[in-house]
Amino acid sequence: MIRAIAIDDEPIALRVVAEHAAKIPFLNLQSTFTNAFEAINYLKNEKVDLLFLDINMPDISGIDFLKALPDPPPTIFTTAYSEYALESYELDAIDYLLKPFEFGRFLKAVNKANEKLGQKADEAIFVKSGYEYHRIRFEDLKYLKAEGNYIQFVKTNDKLLCRMTMKEAEEQVGNNGFIKVHRSYIVNTQFVNKIEKHQLLVGDDLIPINNEGFELVKDRLG
Repeated sequence: MIRAIAIDDEPIALRVVAEHAAKIPFLNLQSTFTNAFEAINYLKNEKVDLLFLDINMPDISGIDFLKALPDPPPTIFTTAYSEYALESYELDAIDYLLKPFEFGRFLKAVNKANEKLGQKADEAIFVKSGYEYHRIRFEDLKYLKAEGNYIQFVKTNDKLLCRMTMKEAEEQVGNNGFIKVHRSYIVNTQFVNKIEKHQLLVGDDLIPINNEGFELVKDRLG
């Protein structure tokens, strides 16, 4: 479980973060603050894994606030101003959410935080298919296949088609046993049953691989 707090001088913005956070089972938004200095006392006394931090606040900017913390937690910046993006990444921020942001973008940022924190969210991710969000356990996910502007998540018992790029799909599954073996395929190595020079048998499905993919799978599986 990721323990988080949010700091923003706008109550409406905090409500958006809270509503998004409530949809993610592995994220616990413990408290919200409109006053950054009140948050400092909270951080002194409570364990926090993740910080949602507005940049443009009246008394102190989010960037200056983060620099002032002796041991700042991993941070996702939230702001309506894109000009702070470069400086936020120089502070090693996990992500930079430009307001107004929708749940899908928020979820992507939290998944990045989850990976950086070394947690696996019960070894699962949430993906959007149509108008619904679905939880996919890594142990049930055989491979991912690019189909135009969509990615097909092929599980042991069904499939989900999600609108996203291959790069976004790679970020979603992370390094949890998944390897990109072809420009259109990412496979879960625990389902690889046979390795050939130009294809893999993943479960009962034949998946094409390129030379780099062949070497990666061979090295991973020894």
